[in-house]
Amino acid sequence: MFNALKEKEKQIAVIGLGYVGLPLALEFARQFRVIGFDTNADRVAMMQRAEDPSRQLPPDAFAQANILFTADPEVLKQAHFFVVAVPTPVDEYKVPDLKPLQRASEAIGRALKPGDYVVYESTVYPGCTEDDCIPTLEHQSGLTLGSDFKVGYSPERINPGDKQRTLSTILKIVSGNDAEALREISAVYGAIIRAGVYEAPTIKVAEAAKVIENVQRDLNISLMNELSIIFDKMGVDTHEVLKAAGTKWNFLPFTPGLVGGHCIGIDPYYLLYKARQLGYDPQVINSGRRINDGMPAYIATKLAQLFLQRDKNPRQTKVLVMGLTFKENVSDIRNSKVADLVRELMKYAINVHLIDPHASPNEVAQEYRMTLMDTPSTNYDAIIVAVGHDEYKGLDVPYFKSLMNGVPILLDLKGLYSVTAADGIDYWRL
Repeated sequence: MFNALKEKEKQIAVIGLGYVGLPLALEFARQFRVIGFDTNADRVAMMQRAEDPSRQLPPDAFAQANILFTADPEVLKQAHFFVVAVPTPVDEYKVPDLKPLQRASEAIGRALKPGDYVVYESTVYPGCTEDDCIPTLEHQSGLTLGSDFKVGYSPERINPGDKQRTLSTILKIVSGNDAEALREISAVYGAIIRAGVYEAPTIKVAEAAKVIENVQRDLNISLMNELSIIFDKMGVDTHEVLKAAGTKWNFLPFTPGLVGGHCIGIDPYYLLYKARQLGYDPQVINSGRRINDGMPAYIATKLAQLFLQRDKNPRQTKVLVMGLTFKENVSDIRNSKVADLVRELMKYAINVHLIDPHASPNEVAQEYRMTLMDTPSTNYDAIIVAVGHDEYKGLDVPYFKSLMNGVPILLDLKGLYSVTAADGIDYWRL
């Protein structure tokens, strides 16, 4: 397979062209012939014009890429090596939603031919590829795994907004359903990943490795969040505590904050789901999720208390929330915990204004039924800086004061600023 791809006798199809799929497709397209497939025709049209819908890649990233962007599933029949990079969200009950993965598998199954390869990159629970995806491929194609086609799993490690650790500079885990599949898949990824590949012994090991990467981060951040709640009750600055503790060589540099997005805030639920299927209810993972999911309500309650301490009725206050995307310097609003924070503030009947230089007003309206303002107003009772966008890092106390009234309150959820009592502003951070 690798030699045929290298000689451009066969081509790769990348299914799902979001944060993960598009950079991968373009990187492949510098070495191989590639089909970039996405079901969203509007997004495909943008990519055909060398525009990244996620606003992460510049136009020159599309230059000299041997790629055909399409929303037509019939075109997939021209491919022989399929890479699946579709979202794997959870539903309103925190149960894995495999519909995008299943639809992708069905489309590939209808295009699958003897000798083809399918590699999944979407984050799943251990066993999902073999138990859920392969049966769909076999049913749709009428082919049999092993004798007719090969399957692998290579978990994505894209870090949105990170300009230093890009796709080709991050070590890539690969796996396959047998030794031949592993060898060929490793060769294909090895052609584009300068950092090299790590060959996992089984597909389940590769799946598990991916999901626990984010479970580990989730748990560490939940510990920081719990510590921030404890230290706040003590009147101790959590960031100063972490700064002091960080002088020890083996202290891990995690900080408190909102945990949203489509990775850290989602992936633990996949492992929780599988563990419960097996009759085990994870205590530590579940506790971490509970703490992190509870932070929006905690912050809203804290602000309401600050208002009451200053004889302000929360129902008569106006608050500016700065930032809605799930992390700094990206446009992705999926599973934004800032949106949850806004809802919690509204439970106190607080009048909330929302701004974000990176988020799409249309997407925010569709996803959350919230309105993004172009520019902030004035006379705010409090401002919450919720996301650490670069545009916010250079702001100073006089700027915040100019937007607020009375005794201004600034909630700095990302710890971006250094404010003292002499500044005449009521400052609080996690």
